[in-house]
Amino acid sequence: MADEKETKEVEVPAKFKSLVESIEKLSVLELSELVHLLEEKFGVSAAAPIAVAAAPAAGNGAPAEEEKTSFNVVLTKVGDKKIEVIKVVRDATGKGLKEAKDLVDAAVAGAQVVKEGAGKDEAAELKKKLEAAGATVELK
Repeated sequence: MADEKETKEVEVPAKFKSLVESIEKLSVLELSELVHLLEEKFGVSAAAPIAVAAAPAAGNGAPAEEEKTSFNVVLTKVGDKKIEVIKVVRDATGKGLKEAKDLVDAAVAGAQVVKEGAGKDEAAELKKKLEAAGATVELK
């Protein structure tokens, strides 16, 4: 699936063409700094919004809320052992070194989803491995 995303051509409107070309020339670190700067300047966040659904009220005939079985593993902080974190991300996602490094580098600027839809045990195991590598992780 990651390959489909990389090869997808996007039609860039003429008014944004020079801006997109400039951004394409930035390194991952420079792009991360740019995102952080824009977040601060405009008071926004580039992190994906998380939808929060209200739980049904108990006792109204609605079934009790089922235990969550699918989790997103979110890398919130990289920590001091960045290389170890990259290795864990590579193993968990099957991504190449560059893609894993880019994901970890992006986590410096804001939380990044390492794995979507992981089972409870798989998510807990991945969280344990990432935390052992020095990262801070959330299960959502």
